[in-house]
Order: sequence, then C-alpha cells, then structure tokens
Amino acid sequence: MKSVFASLLTIGLLLSLQANAQSKINASSWPTQPIRIIVTFTPGGAPDVLARVLAQSWQESLGVPVLVENRPGFGGNIGADMVAKSDPDGYTLLIGTVGIHAINGALYEKMSYDPIKDFTPISFLASTPNVLIVNKHLGVNNLHELIELAKSKPNQLTFGSSGVGTSLHMSGELFKEIAGIEIRHIPYKGRAQSLPDLVSGRISMLFDNLSSSLPLIKAGEVQALGVTTLKRSLAAPDIPTLAEQGLHGFEATSWFSLMAPANLPNLVQKRLNALTRQTLNNPQIHNRLLEGGLEPAPSSPKELAKLIQSEANKWSRVVHQSGAKVE
Repeated sequence: MKSVFASLLTIGLLLSLQANAQSKINASSWPTQPIRIIVTFTPGGAPDVLARVLAQSWQESLGVPVLVENRPGFGGNIGADMVAKSDPDGYTLLIGTVGIHAINGALYEKMSYDPIKDFTPISFLASTPNVLIVNKHLGVNNLHELIELAKSKPNQLTFGSSGVGTSLHMSGELFKEIAGIEIRHIPYKGRAQSLPDLVSGRISMLFDNLSSSLPLIKAGEVQALGVTTLKRSLAAPDIPTLAEQGLHGFEATSWFSLMAPANLPNLVQKRLNALTRQTLNNPQIHNRLLEGGLEPAPSSPKELAKLIQSEANKWSRVVHQSGAKVE
C-alpha cells in the first residue's frame, strides 16, 4: 500500500512540475494567439472606449489580434463570470469596474464567482465622475429644483442607470438617501438604451459616466445638474459637484481596471502591466482620454488590489444602508 501511495505521490509531483514548466514556457512566449478583452456593457461607454484603446495599441505592438467582446447583463456579472472561469493564460481579460469588484458582492444574494479571489489584478486604467443628467423638458434648472420636484411627487420620477449594481445605480441610491427623496430605479443593459429614453422623456433622470454623456451635454440634448465627485471635472469644469450644491459628502466615482483570471503567471501579469502603462502614458492617448472625461492612471497590481479592497468596504456599507438587494 505504501508503495502504491508513493508512486501516486511521485506521479502527482511530476504532473505538477510539468504543469508549472508548461506555464513558464507559455508565459515566456506570450502572446502567440489572439487576445480577448471582455467588456461587460454595451458598446460606446467608458469601459468599451478603454478596451478599444488598449486593443488598438497592443495589436500594433504585439503582432497578434486583440479583440473586444461586449458581454452585457446583470451589472457586469455575465462577462465577469466568463472571465473568472477562463484559463489563466493571458488570452482572456476583463475591463473591471467598481460595480463588478466592489459593489456586486454586497448587492447580489448569490454570486457565481468571487469578485476579488477569482481575478488577478493587472492595472488601474482610468476613472471618471458620474454625472446626474435630466430630461431637458423636466422643468428644473438646478439640483435644488429637482429635489423639490421629487419631494412633491414621491416615486413618480424615475432614474436610469446602465445596470443593477453599477456605480451609476448606487449613485442614484446614495442620491435618494442624502436628498431624502423617493425615485424609482430603471436599470438598463447600457447607455445605448438608457440615453435615448432620457432624451425622449421615458425616464426623468439618469446617472451616467461623464465621459459617455459629455457629447449630449455639450449638444444641449440633456441637462447636467452635477457631477458625483468632490472636485469638478477637468473635462467639464462648468458642471458643479453635487456636494457643493448641498449634498455634503456625496462622492461616487466610476473606475475601470484591467483584470485576468486568478493564478495568472507572474511573467504575463508583468507584461500586461507594462503594456498598459505604455499605452495610457502615451501623451496622445492620455490627452484624448482626458478630453473625453476619463482620467488615465495606470498602477501596479498591488496598488489596484489595495484600491479594490478599500472600495469594496466602502460600497458594502452603502448597499447595506440603502437596503438594495438582488436575488
């Protein structure tokens, strides 16, 4: 019996060493095949923009196809689950969001993946303020008038977001709590559906990434009442913050990261981090993203991991206080 056990142990060790050796070979020669970047929302939003910026830059420097795939639904859970269950080889990546990694774990009763343990952090990508925009025919000119209108019509006004559990949804929940109002949440799969409904008046207001809605704001198609960060955005300095208009302490930022499945080989992690820094630190790309309302800030994997844990602690408290839950 001992001989059989020893033989099995030896075989197991050999297989483990072989797998580790294969991993190192793959890591040192990476990439040799197409790379997929999964975006958990519809095309056109900030996550999609960042994915396509990375894809174009990497494809030129790596010499392999870099594809962007949009997998929207359930606050990012569909696409995130797919990446979490993919092979940790660097060929399937995720544009992580504050919703996926810091909010969903507290919001959803059941999760098919662990938002932190099932991923390898690569780099922080960029952040953008969320902005409260309203239908221009709603009859309000500022935040104070909107709050008064909402108080006079409890649960009659509606706010949209790009999905349950996103920072845009939680911005609305935080707005309700601090302003002391009752407005109904209307979730969408992405901005491609929510913005037309706001313009047409099907919903009263919308929390959106500033980078996504800035063109409509500048064109006068919608009215911006305030950004959700403590400081005004460099891309739209004329839009006041919600905090400076009386919602003291109101702060909610949408941020985006590059993630891979857990147990990604260290060499591939380092290579992806270097590629990301090279792309986002390119002056032309950096300035173009800034002009569009995104603030690039590539980081180390350790810095990103620390941020995710801090944000998860913060938003779990907000979810608990709001009473929001999704089965």
